Amino acid sequence: MNSKTSRRTFVKNMALTGSMLPFLSKDLMAQNGPTLAPMPRINIFSKHLQFLNYQDMAQVARELGFDGVDLTIRPKGHVEPERVEDDLPKAVEAMKMAGMKPSMFCTAVEDARNPVDKKLLETAAKLGFEYYRMNWYRYQGENKSIPQFLDEYRDKIAGLSQLNKKHNLVGCYQNHAGRWCGATMFEIWEVLKKADPKHMGVQYDLRHATVEGGLSWQTGLELIKPQIKTIVVKDTIWEKKNGKMVANNVPLGQGMADFDTYFKILKKANIQVPISLHLEYDLGGANHGATTLSVDKQIVYDAMKRDLLKTKELWERA
Repeated sequence: MNSKTSRRTFVKNMALTGSMLPFLSKDLMAQNGPTLAPMPRINIFSKHLQFLNYQDMAQVARELGFDGVDLTIRPKGHVEPERVEDDLPKAVEAMKMAGMKPSMFCTAVEDARNPVDKKLLETAAKLGFEYYRMNWYRYQGENKSIPQFLDEYRDKIAGLSQLNKKHNLVGCYQNHAGRWCGATMFEIWEVLKKADPKHMGVQYDLRHATVEGGLSWQTGLELIKPQIKTIVVKDTIWEKKNGKMVANNVPLGQGMADFDTYFKILKKANIQVPISLHLEYDLGGANHGATTLSVDKQIVYDAMKRDLLKTKELWERA
């Protein structure tokens, strides 16, 4: 091969390589660049829509942009526990008609031996639900020590996890500020020790963790992180009222919950679980699950849309 032919071949090969660089760069970036965690599914807590029937609840949730509904199946909820066999199929049908599948539900379930609790979970599982929040336990009575209470609750939760396994459900214990078992993550870590980790875990609530943990909430999060199955999104801030400091609930992003750090931790750990959006600030009774509102319902819808968009913004920028 003469030198002129060699130069032509070299130039041709370089040109071909150059034309491929954009595609090669994309492939390399896809292989070596950071993987962005997708936006989790966001469900609206149906407690805040209990002034609507099943059809309107589902339609409004879909129109506002939610992926689903975290349905209240508990006393004074959208579905009363004793009526699950009659009413839950109606609620599920309404969700499906709106283009949403059943996924999350909130209960007062606390004992696998309770026939009402057993029937509720069995019915929900048959209808396609996957995750539920159980009831909270309290330290009631003076005849038991805290360790004795924890032993009792550890056994109850273990029993529920076996019932969940039977029905292919995932149960969650939510951390809640105050005089509840589970205000701190160390209590929840204790009561989950005997449970099947595939079928029982935590519904992590940053609002409550911040109120109880202050500057140490990340320690509790690191402890319980492997057991997070679902999360709650809401916000609060300390304020002085009548001479006392109280946690006053506010719209998402206006309080002290550090969602920037929190969502970064979830992304880094690749924790992608369903979200239940709560609006616990004053909304004419919708914040308390009222069936009749003292404000126009559009005010409630606007608040839901605002907090939904804020959730997505916080996740994307973390």
